[in-house]
Amino acid sequence: MNIQKEQIEQFIRMAHKIGNHNLLSCSSGNLSWRVGEDLALVSGTGSWVPELTEKNIAVCRISDGQPLEGVKPSMECTFHLGVLRKRTDINVVLHFQSPYATAIACMKNKPDNFNVTAEIPIHVGEKIPVIPYYRPGSPQLAEAVTHALTDHDSALMSKHGQVVCARNLQDAFQKAVFFEMACSIIVRAGIDNYLTLTEEEIRDLDQYILGKK
Repeated sequence: MNIQKEQIEQFIRMAHKIGNHNLLSCSSGNLSWRVGEDLALVSGTGSWVPELTEKNIAVCRISDGQPLEGVKPSMECTFHLGVLRKRTDINVVLHFQSPYATAIACMKNKPDNFNVTAEIPIHVGEKIPVIPYYRPGSPQLAEAVTHALTDHDSALMSKHGQVVCARNLQDAFQKAVFFEMACSIIVRAGIDNYLTLTEEEIRDLDQYILGKK
């Protein structure tokens, strides 16, 4: 397997960065990264992503989910690899449990619009699907997450956490940070007392980003 030492080091640095920004704690959450046409690095089962080391990383084949080297991959690797199979434009999947976003994941009445600032529709996604609760590591959860991320870059997992997918490690980190920022605004403002961008304002952002003005 042609996996470079720099790739391992970069994966570890991002895992620590995610932990340092309070996006997950201890053994919660997991991270994967496509490092070849059919290879992915996946954080190991039960590993503490904020303290990840080389000995806690699994190498898996994306096409069939087969572990090839290293420790046993995270129990959530099925949806990580499922998303990587479905989305050839995506190289990173991050499952995290940041405080405010997880609080919203556990709410009875969840918001249906997270577009409180421009960063959300631009970076996280204008629509964020909410996945019903399924047992962590279950085939049902893997199927639901893979389906949700087929045409979205982020999702909220009820009574569980969040997941984002991205082109690269830095993009995944940015999506997770802005996802948590939006949820913190919603929780602090109050579930019935926050404003969101209108559809017209979001379309205006599209024009600006695409350089049509």
